[in-house]
Amino acid sequence: MNKDKNEKNLSELVYRVYDGEGESVPTTGAIAARGVLEAIRAGVIVIDREQNIIFCNQMAADIIGRGISAILGRQIREVIPESELGQVLEDGKPQPARLYIDGRLMITNRAPVYAGGKVVAAVAVFQDGSELQELLSRLGSTQSILTNLENIFEHAYDGVIVIDRNGIVTRITKAYCNFLETTQEEAIGKHVTEVLPTSRMHIVVQTGEAEIGELMNIRGKEAMVMRIPLWENGEIVGAVGKVMFRDVQELRSLAEKLNLLENKVKFYEKELQHYQQHYQKVRYTLSDIVGQSRPLVRAKELAEKAAQGKSTVLLRGESGTGKELFAHSIHAISPRQAFPFVRVNCGAIPAELLESELFGYEEGAFTGAKKGGKPGKFELAHGGTIFLDEVGDLPLTMQAKVLRVLQEREVERVGGNRLQQLDIRVIAATHRDLEQMVKTGEFRQDLYYRLNVFTLTVPPLREREGDIPLLSAYLLQKFRRELGSRVKRLESRVESLFLKYHWPGNVRELQNVVERAVNVAESETIVLEDLPLYLKDLENRRGEGVLQPLAQEVAEAERTAIIRALKATGGNKVRAAELLGIHRANLYRKMERYGVED
Repeated sequence: MNKDKNEKNLSELVYRVYDGEGESVPTTGAIAARGVLEAIRAGVIVIDREQNIIFCNQMAADIIGRGISAILGRQIREVIPESELGQVLEDGKPQPARLYIDGRLMITNRAPVYAGGKVVAAVAVFQDGSELQELLSRLGSTQSILTNLENIFEHAYDGVIVIDRNGIVTRITKAYCNFLETTQEEAIGKHVTEVLPTSRMHIVVQTGEAEIGELMNIRGKEAMVMRIPLWENGEIVGAVGKVMFRDVQELRSLAEKLNLLENKVKFYEKELQHYQQHYQKVRYTLSDIVGQSRPLVRAKELAEKAAQGKSTVLLRGESGTGKELFAHSIHAISPRQAFPFVRVNCGAIPAELLESELFGYEEGAFTGAKKGGKPGKFELAHGGTIFLDEVGDLPLTMQAKVLRVLQEREVERVGGNRLQQLDIRVIAATHRDLEQMVKTGEFRQDLYYRLNVFTLTVPPLREREGDIPLLSAYLLQKFRRELGSRVKRLESRVESLFLKYHWPGNVRELQNVVERAVNVAESETIVLEDLPLYLKDLENRRGEGVLQPLAQEVAEAERTAIIRALKATGGNKVRAAELLGIHRANLYRKMERYGVED
């Protein structure tokens, strides 16, 4: 009714400006009416019976994008091709509609202008509808969100109930209704205590304090619930309640599961510790291998080439030359650097334990086997590199099993029946003469060929001319930092002795000598008196052929004999002790005393 009245008034207002023939009526009222139409914050266009535009206010001109003079007198379709204003002249009925002008949405109202009971003109009032369109879009988005939230609430498994500030139930999930044996229609609109007599939600509304983890009796069952007040603009407008556990027995069951999980976590923590003991991040790179001699530089160049390949690498060289440093370095610059580097000393693990250490075992595989089993070193190295140090000390029975792993790249745990595929790079090292061992039957020929693919020989210290001073200085600074010593330099006589000595124990022996000297030195300079007994006054004895005190002569003779015995037995201390005619424990003591490494 109001809309029709407004359109009629608008028609009369326009007619006061123009007579029935479209001629202006220059009256004071007409001028005032024109001013009103210009002031309207909407576009206004009027056409006569011939659909010629007889009025256009400035707002309409701005929307159309033309000047008023270019619009007046023209056909409405010439100015606005999509306009249906001419239809109003024929129908004589108002038409609300949407119209696009240059791609912009316009909300328009079209109305006929009557005079003497006849339609003599038509008027269109239109406004930019982009804001309305954006509002409608936001409204639609909001409605979609509300619908989703409604669906989430209705399909919630949990028991959820909402009340207003007066304790009246406004929302309740179907799941909660089923639990309470009621319906949403029956519950909504009632006081919460009518639906749930033991409820304290109305008290939470009064106090404003949340109650979480409270026990509550619901239909004879002990449940755990939470009640939280709802705030809006600093005032409590209601509360929401949720059943956390419908039956405390569920909580007890959850506690049992949690306890089981905690036990599993403890087990895996132990396994992780075990893994960390055997899994080493790379500690050395080629830059840690000190020296500039040609043999060492050549070895480092070969190591760089080996790192980029996939073939097995065999590191050879005397004991103490630094084969493990090369193994670390090769892994560190290889494509596998981000994966495990696992070291296995084949000569240090007792033969009866070697199989389970290398291949792992399943639960119950033997007496004392860990629950859940244990992965072997090959499994731990999956994706990375396994370093088989002292591979020449592998028992013959284990050599066959290791060969299978290297050939098939698969491993089977002790007591298991499942083969696990492996992606590993193998680096092996030995100071023993594998070729001679193959001849004597101590080492399998097929395993030798499988290992001896990319051979890298680490040179002994006596062949690394010029490296001894560099290594001595490096080791001196290293132990000075580690031990907090004030020692800064080597006496010139010590430097000269180091250059003349043949270093049968190689870098490891030099390291042993320097560390000992740093510990016993009484000044900032290491002197001859700080060196081991077998090295003292060595230069004078060799240069002049002068006999030294018997104790020193005996010490050097013993050291030389021990080194020869170890070389003759391939590092086997039991056989070396037998060869020397002394007890194995006595051999160990003398090796430690003279700085001899196996």
